[in-house]
Amino acid sequence: MRQLMFSSWAIFALAILFCPRGQAQVWTSQYDNARTGAYLGEKTLTPQNVNAKQFGKIFKLAVDGDVYAQPLYVPNVEIPGRGTHNVIYIATENDSVYAFDAEGNPKTPLWQASFAQAKDVTPVPANAVGCPFIRPVVGITSTPVIDLKTGTLYVLARTRESGGVFSGAHYSQKLHALAVTTGAEKFGGPVEINASVTGSGAGSTGGLVAFDPLRENPRAALLLLKGAVYMTWASSCDVGPYHGWVMAYDAQTLKQKAVFNVSPDAEEGGIWAGDTGPAADSAGNIFAATGNGKFDAASQGRDYGDSMLKLSLGPDGLAVRDYFTPENQEQLNSSDSDLGSGGPMLLPDQPGPHPHLLVIGGKGGTLYLLDRDRLGKYQKVTRADPVQTIPAASDILSALSYWNNHVYFLGVRMYCATSRSSKGG
Repeated sequence: MRQLMFSSWAIFALAILFCPRGQAQVWTSQYDNARTGAYLGEKTLTPQNVNAKQFGKIFKLAVDGDVYAQPLYVPNVEIPGRGTHNVIYIATENDSVYAFDAEGNPKTPLWQASFAQAKDVTPVPANAVGCPFIRPVVGITSTPVIDLKTGTLYVLARTRESGGVFSGAHYSQKLHALAVTTGAEKFGGPVEINASVTGSGAGSTGGLVAFDPLRENPRAALLLLKGAVYMTWASSCDVGPYHGWVMAYDAQTLKQKAVFNVSPDAEEGGIWAGDTGPAADSAGNIFAATGNGKFDAASQGRDYGDSMLKLSLGPDGLAVRDYFTPENQEQLNSSDSDLGSGGPMLLPDQPGPHPHLLVIGGKGGTLYLLDRDRLGKYQKVTRADPVQTIPAASDILSALSYWNNHVYFLGVRMYCATSRSSKGG
């Protein structure tokens, strides 16, 4: 799937977007864990004041690299020695996180944390990942998440560490926990992402599939749920070998709690999620959609290509509790028409026989309305039974939004010389 930038090398603030005394909080991608994309408590923006005369750019903030992650916002943050501020948090591909005052015309950040300033530590060069869509460097791509209770911003950063002439380069991904007030590391962080699962899939050695920090790209937003930080991975373009991964880390200790691999005996199955992230409900269920790859879960296998997964964390770790796979999965796989090029959105409780619904759409040009309590699994002949299937007549590569009983999405039509060229890291 192709990635879209929020902006390049600068963040633009819009008039009346941030109210000095407002209590709006943007602590995660798409406003909430349901990924609805709607802030229903808005009191400042109205159809009357959002117009060409009153609504527009009032300043821009210079940053040191491209911005793919959604900016986050917390009001009334006490910055030591600098008073109380309404703060916008911005992460860049140059491995920097900025905290800016969202009011006025700020000239300097309240604080800046940089993860690639040590000797011989840099963001990952674009040519190292072999993908043209993020250039010139790859650092922080996924949207961070903020724990408002503890005042902690969790961010996943990629770096290249030079080992000298003889040992070569080491590629690393690390989970950082930063104080929203100062940018200082918390809970003994950062921690390096390491994982392996049993399997015979692509890149396996000795019956194990290991996490590859160079090939695995965390495009989807981080998820904070019931005291754990969840992260997911796909690839930079379709450069392999890669797998879809889901990992859970304790939000207070940064210790790894669980690891799940989508394709342990195959390859691919990445969790792309465009400009959104895995969704979650109040019961602790996690919903993540995968892209192209082998699917054999219906025949006692462990591989979930082009599937909508329902996972939860329990005594047995992260496990699939239910799933939905379109009956034309083989076609989707062969044509690179990822179900998971966008991401799932959970609807508010609905009346009728299906109170708990989600919507998912991908590059196959179809929107699926699914019952979260019974996703339907996979039936090639009789067909799994979605609540509703809606032809979209376009590829869906980005987040959905819900408001006032309507679902909104942006569709595009992609034309590529080869099917595999349509993926972005």
